[in-house]
Amino acid sequence: MKGTALVLFTATVAIVTDVVVGADVCASCHPNATCDDKTDGSGGKVCNCMYGFVGNGRTYCQDKDECQLGKICGDHSRCHNTYGSYFCTCVSGYSPTNRQAVFIPNDGTYCHDVDECIVDGVCGEGGVCLNTAGDFYCTCRTGYTVQNGSEPFHRHKQSAYCEMVDCGPPPSVRHAVQVPPFLTHYGSIVQFACADGFNRTRGNVAAICGPDGRWSFPSMHCEEVQCGVPPSFPHAVMLWNGVSNVGAEVRYQCVEGFYNTGHEEVCVCTSRGTWSLLHFLCQEIRCGPPPPLLHSVVLWDGSRNIGSKALYECKAGYRSVGTGSVSECDSHGRWTDTRITCKEIRCSDPPVLQHAGRLWDGSVRVSSSVLYYCKEGFYPALGENKSVCTQNGSWSRATLLCREIRCSDPPVLHHAGRLWDGSVRVNSSVLYYCKEGFYPALGENKSVCTQNGSWSRATLLCREIRCSDPPVLPHAGRLWDGSVRVNSSVLYYCKEGFYPALGENKSVCTQNGSWSRATLLCREIRCSDPPVLPHAGRLWDGSVHINSSVLYYCKEGFYPALGENKSVCTQNGSWSRATLLCREVLCGVPPSFPHAVMLWNRVSNVGAEVRYQCVEGFYNTGHEEVCVCTSRGTWSLLHFLCQEVNCSEPQPLPHTLLVWNGSSSLGSVALYECEAGYRRVSTARVSVCGSDSQWSPVQLHCEVYCGPIPMLPNAEVLWENGSVAIHHCVKGYYRHTGSDVSVCNTTGRWQVATMRCRELKFSIQSLSVFNQKCLSWRTAAESQGYKQQYTVVFIGVRGFDPSFSDRHRKVFSLSGLHPTVCLNLQPITNYTITVTSVETGDTATVTANTSIPAPPTPEVGYNEVDSHRPTLRLRRATSMLDPICVYQVIVVPVVGVLVFDCTSSRFCGGEYVAAQLQVCELGLEVNFTLGNREQYGPFYNAPLENGQDYYIILRTVCTWGPERKQSCVIWAKARGTFYATRISALVTFGFIGALGFFSMMVYGCCWFWKGHRF
Repeated sequence: MKGTALVLFTATVAIVTDVVVGADVCASCHPNATCDDKTDGSGGKVCNCMYGFVGNGRTYCQDKDECQLGKICGDHSRCHNTYGSYFCTCVSGYSPTNRQAVFIPNDGTYCHDVDECIVDGVCGEGGVCLNTAGDFYCTCRTGYTVQNGSEPFHRHKQSAYCEMVDCGPPPSVRHAVQVPPFLTHYGSIVQFACADGFNRTRGNVAAICGPDGRWSFPSMHCEEVQCGVPPSFPHAVMLWNGVSNVGAEVRYQCVEGFYNTGHEEVCVCTSRGTWSLLHFLCQEIRCGPPPPLLHSVVLWDGSRNIGSKALYECKAGYRSVGTGSVSECDSHGRWTDTRITCKEIRCSDPPVLQHAGRLWDGSVRVSSSVLYYCKEGFYPALGENKSVCTQNGSWSRATLLCREIRCSDPPVLHHAGRLWDGSVRVNSSVLYYCKEGFYPALGENKSVCTQNGSWSRATLLCREIRCSDPPVLPHAGRLWDGSVRVNSSVLYYCKEGFYPALGENKSVCTQNGSWSRATLLCREIRCSDPPVLPHAGRLWDGSVHINSSVLYYCKEGFYPALGENKSVCTQNGSWSRATLLCREVLCGVPPSFPHAVMLWNRVSNVGAEVRYQCVEGFYNTGHEEVCVCTSRGTWSLLHFLCQEVNCSEPQPLPHTLLVWNGSSSLGSVALYECEAGYRRVSTARVSVCGSDSQWSPVQLHCEVYCGPIPMLPNAEVLWENGSVAIHHCVKGYYRHTGSDVSVCNTTGRWQVATMRCRELKFSIQSLSVFNQKCLSWRTAAESQGYKQQYTVVFIGVRGFDPSFSDRHRKVFSLSGLHPTVCLNLQPITNYTITVTSVETGDTATVTANTSIPAPPTPEVGYNEVDSHRPTLRLRRATSMLDPICVYQVIVVPVVGVLVFDCTSSRFCGGEYVAAQLQVCELGLEVNFTLGNREQYGPFYNAPLENGQDYYIILRTVCTWGPERKQSCVIWAKARGTFYATRISALVTFGFIGALGFFSMMVYGCCWFWKGHRF
């Protein structure tokens, strides 16, 4: 019966659809279709499914699964179908170029590799990150070794990590000590220095911790320092035990009759192999000038030999004390001491004169002076006021006479009395005061007897005593006749609105010119708080002063029925009566609404509420449910309307048929079934019309079922979702022809992919290096036209630099029978290069040696010198080539036409190598003395011949295996000593010729004037 009902319903729908088509085409279009004009010119309409849907446009428009259309999202991506559209995501290790989580490729977005290596420290300390397609892996830098695993490793998938190499304690060197710092990890350099008393004669001074955890052994050799025979000094004997190693000493002593003028007697053998510089000189014993004697002069003939004498005499103003004024030069070169002293002649303190003071600096030496002056209150009447210290030690007589100064009686002032002891001497004083009834208005009340015998002027002014106007008291008035003389009075009273609280209300003018204090306190008359009325509020500013007012109003829910609403503060301190009467507001019975019930508690005063609810089968189309009683005595306006529930038509679902009786009221039911060729993968297929006018959601999903995914030869399934499968050739095979997508069609059968996989026959043959940095190899003929990935790993080392390592891994996508690739290789490096095919695992290895670049030229300044032992200077140019380079100092005689080949190692024109210096053992600044007869490497620095000119050429030679490169620069030109001799001779002959020419001119002039004179 269920099947029969379903068939009948389907037929009914078809009949209705046909009828509608005949009436109105556009009305019959599917919800996922648009109604468009026909393109055949008939003028009719046609229904077309919208973008993302497929169907006939009328009865059905089902979702189009874009993810079945091959690699619509591109490489390294996943396609996700949605209803009417689709979106793409990237697989792990890749990200969209639009920097979003999802994308659609029609805007040019694609999945590109995520470079995990840009994250700092992704491989941990000492790790080197190498990015690959969709992933990355780690290797250890030179100087680090992998722990808990092997290289390469994945830091986040394995427990392997890189640990720095530690070489342990460095080796020891005989007669040498280690120089701080004391580091032992990879790349650490430990410097050695010869111990005290030893010098380095050859060899390298450094040990380097290598990547294998071993120290490179320094080749330095230290020999004991010897200073040889110590130097000798004139007029001295040497005390020496014949030992000349470092620290050995020799002592010197002057012979009899001589003495050491230096400050040292011992010479020590230093670590440089030379005896220390000694300040030692023996000179004959002689006295110096006679020593000076304080306050004396010496009489001496200038002789300093032993037995010479000098006589001492005291200067003028001093006298001799003691005997023995002669000093003699003794055998020790010192003058004998004298036994006399010269003491200064001094006067005693100057005498004191009556009534006089002294102006004196305290000196009592000969010619010192003192001035006398009359003291205060006295004047000089007659006599001399100066006294001088004489040669006999006494003061000359001063005759100054001082007499006392006196004033007359002091003057009398108006209305004033005097306080005076009757004295009229200088500085005597008199005080003036105002008599009773008067006060000192201004002026000075003191007079003093001055040095000129008159009294200083007293300016005291005495005036009659009067008071000012009486003071004003707060909130009080005054009863006063205007008099301000002594004993005048004033009475105070409180102003209107105030009352006398306490205190005295009278004030009197006193003898001191001020009013006595009145303490009357006037306080304001105030009301209490205004009274409270029933159901009323107050409008009041809080003032309780007289005439302050308060207004009364009815509170919310009450209205003014009758009476006065104002009250005023009166003179008696009480409020006038307010008679306002407030009665309660009531709204009555609330309104009713159709198809609704009222929830009300029968209260209708202000603020009372009533709630409304729609009866079953109806719903509120408004936005309010509560009505409130307002202060106006009416119920608030309510937006409330009950309408019947209507869910409209149920929504169609993809690949389903709808069983529905057309009812959309509350509780109506719609049933969904899968179309033919689809199966149901969920059970919830019934939708019910709810009270919210919405159909309940249905979780029904219909999918095509085609059975197991078909398998292709030599291929595997890369991705599938049950209806679409993407195939991929297994490792070692490639897609030759055909589609790689299998699709489950609407008939329930697989539309099998036509892809054919062929075996890859890659091989890496004839791997070679060209142009020092480029690789080339040959592959199998079957790989022609197929692009495959190769991994190129190259590791470079330098034998002269154990700390150097250049390790890289690159991935290239190449095609063709003869792939080529060029690498960024470092110069002067031995490389081991391995090429691996990612698909087949084939591997080939080749070695390559990069060449030496042009060596840098040191900074020199060209000089021409007149010396057979010139000292030349250079500034070294630091470079990575320093360990394999030397400086050669080449001496080239200037004979005829000079031709020098910088690249030649053989000389045939008399030129020779004077010295060879290892660049890495030199400092930044180098001074080199030519012809110093010392050995430099295998070459002897021979002295230059006198009279011969030379060019000095500095050649930089760098050697790396069989390869050698060099550069040259002219350092200096050394001219022979004959050149200076020739110049001196020419100057001498020129001077003699000029002198002879001058003599002839003088003789000719004399002869000419002599002939004309006579």
